[in-house]
Amino acid sequence: MAPHKNVTIALTFDFDAYSTWIGTFGATSPSMLSRGEFGPVGVRRIQALLKRYDAKGTFFTPGHTALAFPDHVRELVDNGHEIGHHGWVHENPITLAPDEERAVLERGLEALDKIAGVRPVGYRSPAWDNSPSTIPLLLEMGFEYESSMMGADFTPYWCRIGDEWSTTEEYRFGKPVDLVEVPVAWHLDDWPYFEFVVTPMGTTTGLRNPNDPLTVWKEEFDYLYQNIGAGLLTITMHPQVIGRGYRMLMLERFLEHVVKHEGVSFSTCDAYTRQWRKGKTPSLPDGAGPARSRAWDSTL
Repeated sequence: MAPHKNVTIALTFDFDAYSTWIGTFGATSPSMLSRGEFGPVGVRRIQALLKRYDAKGTFFTPGHTALAFPDHVRELVDNGHEIGHHGWVHENPITLAPDEERAVLERGLEALDKIAGVRPVGYRSPAWDNSPSTIPLLLEMGFEYESSMMGADFTPYWCRIGDEWSTTEEYRFGKPVDLVEVPVAWHLDDWPYFEFVVTPMGTTTGLRNPNDPLTVWKEEFDYLYQNIGAGLLTITMHPQVIGRGYRMLMLERFLEHVVKHEGVSFSTCDAYTRQWRKGKTPSLPDGAGPARSRAWDSTL
């Protein structure tokens, strides 16, 4: 008798719209901004596709996007999709002072509440960068999970505060806290495969054959399904990227591949992490560090 499988797919979308071009790339060209204007077109196409598979997605949405395209954000909520926090205008937290980062989080929350009446429990950092202040701020503001780090692949884990590292001392683990990490990975992100961006800092060539990410995503799923049998596969997409026609066909082929397998389901990130939390308390990664690395027991 084959072992029971319990594999979950989290289809996540960073609904950046204009914000990534304004906040990350400092765009001054209407042409560059218009690339973000395609985001709402992609959102409608994505929803239609997910409906066919009875799947709900998690849409990490900057406050700027909610104000620019309110009907699309409200439509996502009405259709049962999760809205996550994704900054105000796609700011990288490591470029912000702590008070600036707090203001960005608050402004994003205010916009999402104003437009859609939602208070997100999940956060994804623009550029997948966290500052030393990010986790403490998320805890203070009542978030339940964040999704910006890469310390695991198919299993959530607990975030930490107070890690210490240098080139001369051993790695010292900080304090695990009541915030779940939903891990991500660049090879499970559509942007590096497809998006062509030219900036003074360099060029992202993108424009790859859709069979490249399709092969990677399918084989990541196959490894999880065949060798582990249970866990969460998190795919990161951007409506303005994946929403183009031939890429939507690639996403459809991926969905067709996974649904052919027994014991596979789709979930939003909030639903999965709430289930994962049951019976668990914050802890360090398995096998992490000698006991002396855990000075936080008495100091934090």
